[in-house]
Amino acid sequence: MPRSDKDQPLYMISVAAELTGMHPQTLRVYEQKGLVTPGRSRGNTRLYSQHDIERLNLISKLTDEGINLAGVVRILDMRERMDKLQAENDDLRDRVRELEEEVHEFRMREKITALARYDGGTPEQVMRGLLAGGDSQE
Repeated sequence: MPRSDKDQPLYMISVAAELTGMHPQTLRVYEQKGLVTPGRSRGNTRLYSQHDIERLNLISKLTDEGINLAGVVRILDMRERMDKLQAENDDLRDRVRELEEEVHEFRMREKITALARYDGGTPEQVMRGLLAGGDSQE
């Protein structure tokens, strides 16, 4: 999966600490607890992305509201699962729209084929029969 610009590791720990208003040791503790996973340079220096900075700011906001780190972990986990489910839901909605268009096209082809095979009655009778036979769902 390609990385987005927000996931690009850019900021050393001192810059990340300044951007978030946290002490560098706090960032190390959050990494140890799995709250954030900064990238690493070839020299093994922590590099934080914009996504990491946003996540750290959310952690700071939650802890300022009195939520302990265990609660923060659960909130972040639920938020990630919600984002994943929302993306899946969006994909499914797109697929349903595609299928609805395919079904509509298929029905139209069936009607055209039926008209082409018309072998009796007036055109009005054929159209009434087609409309009564399967158009109630459209």
